[in-house]
Amino acid sequence: MRRRAFIVGVGATALVPITVRAQQDRVRRIVVLSGIAEDDPEMIARRTVFEPALGALGWTKGSNLTIDYRSTLTDPAVVEKAVADAIALAPDLVLSSSNVVIGPLMRATRTIPIVVVGVIDPVGQGIVQSMARPGGNVTGFTQFEYSLAGKWLEVLKEAAPRVSRVAVMRDPTRGPGIGQFAVIQAMASTHGIEPVPINILDLAETERALSAFASTPNGGMIATVGGTAIRRDIIIAAAAKNRLPAIYPYRYYAADGGLISYGPDTIEMYRAAAGYIDRVLKGEKPADMPIQAPTRYQLIVNLKTAKALGLSVPPTILARADEVIE
Repeated sequence: MRRRAFIVGVGATALVPITVRAQQDRVRRIVVLSGIAEDDPEMIARRTVFEPALGALGWTKGSNLTIDYRSTLTDPAVVEKAVADAIALAPDLVLSSSNVVIGPLMRATRTIPIVVVGVIDPVGQGIVQSMARPGGNVTGFTQFEYSLAGKWLEVLKEAAPRVSRVAVMRDPTRGPGIGQFAVIQAMASTHGIEPVPINILDLAETERALSAFASTPNGGMIATVGGTAIRRDIIIAAAAKNRLPAIYPYRYYAADGGLISYGPDTIEMYRAAAGYIDRVLKGEKPADMPIQAPTRYQLIVNLKTAKALGLSVPPTILARADEVIE
């Protein structure tokens, strides 16, 4: 017969199982690996939502929870070191919001629970077995299906009807970059647009290529997901310099001066991630927790940028916009 030890106390809490008390008293540690800098306004906004959401569930930073934030950016050497440092801390869980990180992280551990935020095509990338039952140590939230890249093309054409050529900013070394361009390329003829891929890895070459692209009229630009976030200031400035109507994947691009953004709410995903982290820390297995997709997407329009481009945004877009920045 299995014996259970008890701590003897007084009052209503006289008998408390040692295992339960130890579970309650132990300080948990999570590591947050992000592809953008810790002082980036977007990362600050995520933390502003994330930590209170954990607190509302009973996990208070500095009390029963330690949170270590690590920025990986996109440099492979930095990513590998950040992952190694994270694992060395022996955390109870790792939260990853970078597609670049998830591969090295999964190679480093198959036992530490991993919650992903904003991963693209988790089944296609071999991260999980299925959306409904991930089957390993990874669960979390996906950003979107590749089909959303076609929506970027559609919205850009609606906003700037004269666009007949579009520069697609992408990292060609990553699967998501290739997948997004493939969707844009497949749908381009439907909208009478010629897609032109532009490599974002070499910024000097990127700017030269974009300048050459813009020398022919009626051009536009799409910034895909994967490597553009940490370069967004340069990409947005290049679009403005070359007077290219552009669409971006997240709100913070439009907030930083991009013309239009259409994509999931990145802040809300961090709030949702707190719920998944709570469940894992309380004993649920990532293998049994389904990967969730966004339930809504945000359309953001920056009218100040539109005015600078001499572009009149159609009323149909303004009527649908979740936010108009003036």
